[in-house]
Amino acid sequence: MNTIAIASHTLDDAQRVHYPAALFGLSFPLAVEPMIFTMAGKIARAYSGGYWIFYALSNGGFYMAPSEDGPFQVECENGFRGTLSADALGITACLYAYSLLSFSGTGISEVCAEQYHLLREFMFDHAEVEAILMAID
Repeated sequence: MNTIAIASHTLDDAQRVHYPAALFGLSFPLAVEPMIFTMAGKIARAYSGGYWIFYALSNGGFYMAPSEDGPFQVECENGFRGTLSADALGITACLYAYSLLSFSGTGISEVCAEQYHLLREFMFDHAEVEAILMAID
């Protein structure tokens, strides 16, 4: 585990376009963002869309989370059933999406693999780390 805490900060409106584009290029709106939305809907049936908050991590990572208040009842294919805050749901959905896209064989495979590991590092300091780990295991 990292001994230095990884900080997150909310991206403002201008950064919402530029930061993900710098990481993922055109693949962000075409593949990454839709995959994150799909994963959120798949594991949290009550999720029905809405505005998401974008976060930059001090280690170079990125994630996004629904802006609405949780909690969300989550049910994963691995058998996990539990409750996650909106922030934890976003982290979980991003980790699922990054993992799947890292095996896609496309131009974003390496970026998604890297983002998976950067976000996972951040997750270890999250208040809901145990639930997130159970959800992604």
